[in-house]
Amino acid sequence: MTSAAGECEQTQEAQGQHTPVLLKEVVDGLKIRPDGIYVDGTTGGGGHSEAIALRLGTGRLICIDKDESALVFARKKLSAHVNKIDFVHDGFENLSGILDNLGFQQVDGVLFDLGISSMQLDDPTRGFSLTQDGPLDMRLDRSAQMSAADIVATYDHRRLESVLRLNGEERYARRISTAIVRARALEPITSTLQLAKIVTSAIPASSRTDAQHPAIRSFMALRIETNGELALLHDSLLQSVSCLKPSGRICVISFHSLEDRIVKQTFAQLARGCQCSKDLPVCICGKEPTLRIIKRKPTTPGTQEIEHNPRSRSGKLRVAERLSV
Repeated sequence: MTSAAGECEQTQEAQGQHTPVLLKEVVDGLKIRPDGIYVDGTTGGGGHSEAIALRLGTGRLICIDKDESALVFARKKLSAHVNKIDFVHDGFENLSGILDNLGFQQVDGVLFDLGISSMQLDDPTRGFSLTQDGPLDMRLDRSAQMSAADIVATYDHRRLESVLRLNGEERYARRISTAIVRARALEPITSTLQLAKIVTSAIPASSRTDAQHPAIRSFMALRIETNGELALLHDSLLQSVSCLKPSGRICVISFHSLEDRIVKQTFAQLARGCQCSKDLPVCICGKEPTLRIIKRKPTTPGTQEIEHNPRSRSGKLRVAERLSV
């Protein structure tokens, strides 16, 4: 996430609403057919799901989310369309099994919006907020065993530093991990504002700006670690593409440079096909391309959308189409 992520959290919390990012571009990217079968793998506030459902006739929409409270909200928001929606409390990394259980073999489109919703940010009990105190949780699936508090309490100095540096691209990862280890030796770190204060104190005053909260990258890194977000993404993309019908579309919105890199590289891998070394004169792996990338560069929000919804600023949409193989 860029500095806009910090603005995003503060703005969204102040507004208390969720606005789907790049909505028109997603709808256009999916090329929705009235009789098609579509998956929203990260239902969240249900904004994208509603736009898809409105365009379905005899088709079907599968709304997936790890966060059970998000599905409760989505059921209410999409109540006018429940006759054509299946709500599933699960992660998109289990898409093949979900489709099997619902009796579907392949689908016409898949959407992943990898951001977290304002509902999650607004609820201090979830542990995502930098500005409201609450338990240091950060679990998207509240039935999961490990919370952010467990990570902060049990990871050693080097592992904490690695999480902050790799997941959050935090420049001061070493200083922050040292501060966390020292602080937890005095008392358990169990609340969001307690951690935010520790992180902020570890960052030089000269490096703090008004553009974002000093702890935004650390909180993002811990959220990603708590939910295994980066670790699951590559394989989930491969699985999702395998579930697409020929000419089916996959749309992915990312808000984090590492997420976007994974999406870009995975799409490129599937569009290339052959995985052989460039030193070989002929292909021996026999792999054929399975994707066609619609646009080489990601689609980003325009000025008007950013003004209306600051959260969208760092969003990047990549779209690809399944080839007939």
